[in-house]
Amino acid sequence: MDGGNRTTVTEFIFLGLSGSPSLRLTLFVTFLTVYLLSLLGNTLIILIVLTDPTLQTPMYTFLGNLSFLEIWYTTATVPKLLATCLSEAVTISVPGCIAQFYFFFSLGATECILLAVMAYDRYVAICSPLRYALLMNAHICLKFSAGSWTGGFTATLPITILVSRLNFCGPQRINHFFCDSDPISKLSCSDTYFVETVGYTCSSVVILSSFILTISSYANIVATVVRLASREARKKTFSTCASHLTVVTIYYGTLMFAYVRPPAKYNFTIGKVVSVFYCVLTPLANPLIYTLRNQEVKKAVRKVLAQKAFFFTRNIKKF
Repeated sequence: MDGGNRTTVTEFIFLGLSGSPSLRLTLFVTFLTVYLLSLLGNTLIILIVLTDPTLQTPMYTFLGNLSFLEIWYTTATVPKLLATCLSEAVTISVPGCIAQFYFFFSLGATECILLAVMAYDRYVAICSPLRYALLMNAHICLKFSAGSWTGGFTATLPITILVSRLNFCGPQRINHFFCDSDPISKLSCSDTYFVETVGYTCSSVVILSSFILTISSYANIVATVVRLASREARKKTFSTCASHLTVVTIYYGTLMFAYVRPPAKYNFTIGKVVSVFYCVLTPLANPLIYTLRNQEVKKAVRKVLAQKAFFFTRNIKKF
């Protein structure tokens, strides 16, 4: 395109999810409900991890980090998704789009690393129980948590810088409900081959390396558990890992489908549907899975709810 005919784009318009007005309204109510429940569930987990002395362990410290991350991960995209369900002209500035891109992918990379750290924590607890207090003490736990956040927000800097240097001269309609990598690349009038290659490489390295570390930890856990003589001991040991393994399966399954593939094979419709799973549903699934499958968390949740109910009842009686 001739440089004299270019018009610099200053904002993008989200197309969101297509459908009739009644369908979009139904989707709005559904997504809003899921979003609020996700915020409530993850906030509750953070609250019980901070206040219950029995949960002051590395495993639940990482879980608290995961819940805190999920709150911001879903908040980075869902408000715009909700807006696209109510309006056909939802806009975002180009700098705002780049910022959303950076925070969304940084939080996603942080979650990948954090899930690998949580798997390692279970590996040490089950395969080296006598050394667990030494290998996963409070200081090391803090380092792992800080390293997950630092690694996640550092890993996405190169691709974000490259995307911010792209030229956008029209069209300005993003065929998505947030600033995902492929839809942004399609709108650029620059050559995006290098940017797409770097993005594909970075996402593959982060996702696959953390996934391999997670699977390696669980492979060692399984090898250790099957050697246990007691069936009851095997069942108890597996139950401590079931919640985390379920979360890992759901998250990595959708993430690999979306990002570990050549950019040329991207399908906008499928991409938006898959994005709903890891942007909207997964952040809600995490607190549900951990509270339904973990007896310690269930006990702590009941304790917190009982305390809140007691204080509420006492205040009502005062009036």
